[in-house]
Amino acid sequence: MHGTPSHRPALARGAGQRLLIVAGAPDVAELLSTTLELAGYRIVTVAAAADGVALLMRERFDLVLVDATLPDVTELGRTRPTLARRPPVLLLIDYESLDRIVPELGLGERDYVAKPFRVADILARVQILLRGTGAGPAAGRALSYRDLVLDDALCEARRGARALDLTPAEYRLLRHLLVNAHRVLSKEQIGRYVWGHHRGDNAIEQLVSRLRRKVDQDPSGAPELIHTRRGFGYWLGRADGGA
Repeated sequence: MHGTPSHRPALARGAGQRLLIVAGAPDVAELLSTTLELAGYRIVTVAAAADGVALLMRERFDLVLVDATLPDVTELGRTRPTLARRPPVLLLIDYESLDRIVPELGLGERDYVAKPFRVADILARVQILLRGTGAGPAAGRALSYRDLVLDDALCEARRGARALDLTPAEYRLLRHLLVNAHRVLSKEQIGRYVWGHHRGDNAIEQLVSRLRRKVDQDPSGAPELIHTRRGFGYWLGRADGGA
């Protein structure tokens, strides 16, 4: 891939880990969910701690990110005896509330970011907490599906021995499809991940078409990996069900 060299440090990224965001303010929830999805995480968002508790009872999450100013936030601490697995928790908190709130939350390993927060701080603390659970990506880990490989450390992609010359948008799209292999992604989901907001259908169709030409037009006859589910979206995988 071609790009302009930068001396800014790369932001921490995920590798498909599942995060639960508990935030009541719509603008905070939208910023966190969009940022973390763009960084490679799978996100579920709820507006109340009670809803978060219900989800934690039923489903597995790698980390919980909580706005500690929610009025019912201590409900999360009461789930401790009933959860088979306690994910780490990252708190968004005012300094004035730190001593009062933190001891009451007992989900698992915990850390906090003071409000107002910086996106880079959120990404860094999430990665550190996940690394402590074994759910974080190893440094320089490559994502792969059959002979398709993405190396996030170098921002490079290849199909077998063939290097793929991808634009940043094409790379983000391929990464999103790869992390969610065998799962249909809607155009809205793709637009939010690639650009941070939904784009018109034609823009996404053109992006997918360009990526297909680079990934699937293989002179060696390798099987196509990017597919359309008409009326629903796009997915990556073997059409014959092969792993």
